Amino acid sequence: MASIESNQLLLAAAAACEDKKAEDIRILALDPAESGLTDYFLICNGTNERQNLAITDEIELRLKRDFGVYPNSVEGRRQGEWILMDYVDFIVHVFSAEKRAFYGLERLRKSATSISVNDLNALVSARITETRAKKTPAKKVATKVVAKRVSAKSDGLKKAVAKKSVAKKATVKSPAGKTTQKKATKKK
Repeated sequence: MASIESNQLLLAAAAACEDKKAEDIRILALDPAESGLTDYFLICNGTNERQNLAITDEIELRLKRDFGVYPNSVEGRRQGEWILMDYVDFIVHVFSAEKRAFYGLERLRKSATSISVNDLNALVSARITETRAKKTPAKKVATKVVAKRVSAKSDGLKKAVAKKSVAKKATVKSPAGKTTQKKATKKK
């Protein structure tokens, strides 16, 4: 199973495809027994080679800007009919409509299950919530310990500040520039 981070990258790549008006966007979850090279295929097509380049440029830009991730390799940019971007955990295939029909990756990967973007988004949200739920108890305990330490330090700091302010009030400079101590007089 892919990590939360790789699923978020895949969702961002799919969103980039949608933003550039890619057609027939599909996410295939590959069977781990058959495919040891990646977890997912993101497959889409553009209407022409220029749009295919725009789609891949948007994917690369968004993943670089939002996550600091670059593709391991990119193939087919020069021709623009089938551009492949390898992000290790998933591979993006951007086809022209003719090449997609000719090669039929969906037919070749019969054991792969098709996942919608909404399903993948729900899966990521559920896994994030699950991870946060596991981390919450330890975080609360640590927060309480830190809060006690901070309050103990702040109490000591308050006492030190109070002593300094009392000492400053007690010392007064004389007109000659010499520091003298005033004697506190008690009222009767």
